[in-house]
Amino acid sequence: MTAIQKSLPKWILIVSALFAIMEIAVSISLFLSPQSVMETVDLNAKGVDYVVNMWAVRQFALGFIFAFATFKKSIPMLTIAYIFFLVMFIGDLFIGISQKENSLIIAAVVMCAISATMLFVINKRK
Repeated sequence: MTAIQKSLPKWILIVSALFAIMEIAVSISLFLSPQSVMETVDLNAKGVDYVVNMWAVRQFALGFIFAFATFKKSIPMLTIAYIFFLVMFIGDLFIGISQKENSLIIAAVVMCAISATMLFVINKRK
């Protein structure tokens, strides 16, 4: 472990671990009970299960990446994870705007701010 990796504050690792847990929990809920996550979607429509499973795998992959990067205390890996997170929530922001879904817009703005802040803090330590 290098001196840079040792210098990551505990709170960054805690926040990153919480994001890992959150993403994996969303993935599991999408696999086991998609209706709890997507109340307005007809889950019996053709092809919806395919899209839901793709979404679940995306969430699991992001959670795994966050967990691995947090465990390794890797600044480059955490940077990539937060960039992905930022891009994902920018996409959610545009979806929220196009669907006129205020809760998605608010959540996306908050998560974009958190992601951008974490990127700034993590890379300020280099």
